[in-house]
Amino acid sequence: MAAAPTHTLVDNRTLPAVGFGTYPLDDTEAERSVADALRLGYRLIDTAVNYRNETGVGRGVAASGVPREEVVLTSKLPGRHHGYEETLASFEESVARLGVDYLDLYLIHWPNPSVGKYLESWRALVKLRDQGLVRSIGVSNFTPAQLEQLERETGVLPAVNQIELHPLFPQVEARTFHAERGIVTESWSPLGRGSTLLKDERIGEIARAHGVSPAQVILRWHIQLAAVPIPKSADQERRRGNLDIFGFSLSAEEMTAVADRPHRRLGGDPDHHEEM
Repeated sequence: MAAAPTHTLVDNRTLPAVGFGTYPLDDTEAERSVADALRLGYRLIDTAVNYRNETGVGRGVAASGVPREEVVLTSKLPGRHHGYEETLASFEESVARLGVDYLDLYLIHWPNPSVGKYLESWRALVKLRDQGLVRSIGVSNFTPAQLEQLERETGVLPAVNQIELHPLFPQVEARTFHAERGIVTESWSPLGRGSTLLKDERIGEIARAHGVSPAQVILRWHIQLAAVPIPKSADQERRRGNLDIFGFSLSAEEMTAVADRPHRRLGGDPDHHEEM
């Protein structure tokens, strides 16, 4: 299996090119799956307060035998904890559940624009970074306009924006904005969870041509877009396959074919969705 490359963030820290997602695993499943994923070679682990599995994720990291400093551990701030002091308190609760002293990447999970407190939370994340309690800071589900507001008001752009991204919703505008500003794009629901993407005949043909699975084709599509997919699987063989995506490449024609379909969101619209 070819080694996974890394991206260099604007803060000069590195981010593995593929991660392991943990939603909607419970604590027991998360402990087992995270430990196995790390042993397989994953080094980026993604959780959130609202996944309700931080305790299990932390136990999985500890049980894996992989040194803590080799793991890029991510969690996310829930909407109900937006606000400056609330964010600082929520962070302390997260690291306590995870059983760690610091986070490698901490994200605001959703902007919740009607609440209007994500700027306060962002200032708290900057403080946590400056104190060394978080290595890199970012957001999830923020639009280009919301990212511009963060920079305009604080002078600090996120290192990462984790957004819904898959062949049904390729997010060209957001990815272009991120690339121009040096923001790394992470992809949640990279395989289009709940859709029929994995059964698509065109993707199946490409998979057969390369001797790989449809999931590997889609994840490779993300890699070649310079996005970081965060697939989740409770099955060890699928976890292994989802990591084994660096030994082949898609042609320009294949890249176009993967996303040549009607585009639609499968999740919430950041301008209106509220996640508490």
